[in-house]
Amino acid sequence: MAKKLASSYFNTMKHDMCRGYQNYLLIAPYMLFFLLLTVLPVIVAIFLGFTDFNMLQQPNFIGWDNYTRMFLEDHIFIIALKNTLVFSLVTGPISYLMCFMLAWMINDFNPRLRSFITAIFYIPALTGNIFIAWLYIFSPDQYGIINGLLIRIGFLKEPIGWLTDSRYVLGILILVQLWLGLGAGFLAFIAGLQGVDRSLYEAGAIDGIRNRFQELWYVTLPSMIPQLLFGAVMQIVASFSVSDVSIRLAGFPSTEYVGETMVTHIVDHGTIRYEMGYACALATFLFAMMFLFNRLVRRLLSGVGQ
Repeated sequence: MAKKLASSYFNTMKHDMCRGYQNYLLIAPYMLFFLLLTVLPVIVAIFLGFTDFNMLQQPNFIGWDNYTRMFLEDHIFIIALKNTLVFSLVTGPISYLMCFMLAWMINDFNPRLRSFITAIFYIPALTGNIFIAWLYIFSPDQYGIINGLLIRIGFLKEPIGWLTDSRYVLGILILVQLWLGLGAGFLAFIAGLQGVDRSLYEAGAIDGIRNRFQELWYVTLPSMIPQLLFGAVMQIVASFSVSDVSIRLAGFPSTEYVGETMVTHIVDHGTIRYEMGYACALATFLFAMMFLFNRLVRRLLSGVGQ
């Protein structure tokens, strides 16, 4: 019975491929690069996570030793894991909600004003040297904007090293990451809101919808599930892969590792210490976390509007 089912499945697949071979030819280059540059490296990284590999000698299989070391011996990993979870649980949801609410509020503006505001919010995602502005804002001397302002109003007597004091670093990094989070998700929400069929709002009014929040829950959100999922995935990836903010603002490594994240920890072990096997184990663990959070968010969004 199983043999017949398998034979029937392969025959059906062969028939579909022969009938739409032009489509498969068109996507073949993308699929080739996707397999070679995405799928294959992930598989190799998972394998190397079970080895002792320094990039100079052959990988030596050591089983679960890297994962044991991760949780029982690497104290910096615990700090990096905690910081990554803080970033994901704080900046992820807040950035997501901010992107959507801002997009929802400006959606009814005239096209020129809406385009201008969209460009303003998307600038942080396009500007590579934007961290220079934040370094100036939180400069540790009296010429920094924050220090200068607080000294001028009498709140401080001497400047504070905001990006070197372990009491302030993580909070500042979260603030900057929230600002940087207004990027691709915001564009996706704008596109989704513009694509909602206006006749659905008229039908909703006939069915008893009386205010904008009911419109939002029963009409708008169910109509833009793909954009909501895309924005959620982008926020998950951004919040779990925080690294540039920490490196550019707090240094590498940061004071007392207070700004350490999973990605900076991977960079440390992979490109500085050349412990590629351990770095791959860290990357595999991070990938598993992102996958689980992605599944959780998909489950939550599946109930929107029901």
